[in-house]
Parts: sequence; structure tokens; C-alpha cells
Amino acid sequence: MSSVRLRKEIKRRGKDPIGHIPEIILNNFTTRLGHSVGCMFAFLFPHNLQFIRREVATFHNQRDCIFFRLHRYIFKSEKKGGIQELGPRFTIKLRSLQKGTFDSKYGDYEWVHKLWEMDISRRKLHI
Repeated sequence: MSSVRLRKEIKRRGKDPIGHIPEIILNNFTTRLGHSVGCMFAFLFPHNLQFIRREVATFHNQRDCIFFRLHRYIFKSEKKGGIQELGPRFTIKLRSLQKGTFDSKYGDYEWVHKLWEMDISRRKLHI
């Protein structure tokens, strides 16, 4: 986890969220591994949508880094709209994906980030 900015550190942020469940946007999770990771993020939030506060949680995959943002969309008029960042914001780099329940000693790994092999080529993306 890197580039962490808490809610109070973000300039021009909106009011604090009350606790409504946000909608989820999963962007650019196109590979087989990306689908698995996207499903894990989707299961973090229940699927009963509440459109009262219009909050959106965005997970964006770019160059094998996952960026998280929490926004609120606002309608200024019938034709114009905008978004406000609520915070927090952070970046995640996936190190491994384990099958089944977490067991660091005897668990089966579906995918492991190998630094010496995977960071050499910037053209091949895994997630």
C-alpha cells in the first residue's frame, strides 16, 4: 500500500460519508487474474444499492497498480453534474493471490509477484 492520503488531507473534499453503501466501479480488470481480483473487491461491498448519497468507490487498474478513490457525484442542474472526492485515496500493488482460506505456511498460491521476472518488461501486464 502506498500513496495513502487520508480524508482530512484531501483539499476541497466533500462532507464525510454517513455510512451508505457506495456503488462500485471496477476499471481495467480484464485478464483472468484481474477478474479474480475484481471479484474480491466487489465482495467487500454488499450489493444492495442505496442511491440516497450517490457515493462511488472506484478501483482502477493501471500498470499492475490498483488505485482506490471514493467520490460523490452531484447534479448541479439538469444538464450539468460533477464529482467530489471524499477520501481516503491509496494505491495497492498485488504481491500474491492465495487459493482458499489464508494459510501462509501450507497454502496454495494462485499467483505470486516475482520481482526478478515480472518487473523487467514494462509491456507485459498481469492484472
